[in-house]
Amino acid sequence: MASGGARHDWRRAHAIRLTWPVAEETLARLLAGQSVALESDPSLAKLLAVLRSGGPLGDFGAYQAVAELAPGWELFRPGPQANPTLGASGRNQHSPSAMITIHVPADADPAQLDAAIDALMDAHPWEIPVMEIAEVRLATRTDQPAR
Repeated sequence: MASGGARHDWRRAHAIRLTWPVAEETLARLLAGQSVALESDPSLAKLLAVLRSGGPLGDFGAYQAVAELAPGWELFRPGPQANPTLGASGRNQHSPSAMITIHVPADADPAQLDAAIDALMDAHPWEIPVMEIAEVRLATRTDQPAR
C-alpha cells in the first residue's frame, strides 16, 4: 500500500536463508562468472529441484522459483556426537557454499510452506542444516500488478 505519493508498495513475506554446500570446482566456476555451474553441481541440483517444483518458494507473482545466491564458505567444528558429511569430530572445517535466500509470500498456505521447508531439509546434505526464516517487508513498484 503506497503512502503519500510513494512509487512503491510493501509486500509482506518470509525470507528463508540457508547455506548450501557446493563442490570446490562449482564455487570456483561461479566466482569466474560461469553460472551454468549451478545446473551441474549434484548438491545444488537437489536444491534447484525443490525450488522449481512449484509451491510458494520464490513466488513473486509474474516470476516463480526466484532465489538469490551468493558464493561463500561455511565454517564449523563437528562435536563428539556429530556424524559429519564433511570433516571429523573436533576438527575445524570449512565448506565451499552457496548462500541462498528464497522469499515466500506471507499469505502462503501454511501446509504448503511446511511441505516446502520439509523438502528443503530433506534435500540438504548436512546432518543439521541451518535454515533461518524471518518475516520481512519487500518494497515493490506501484506500477506492477498486485499479487
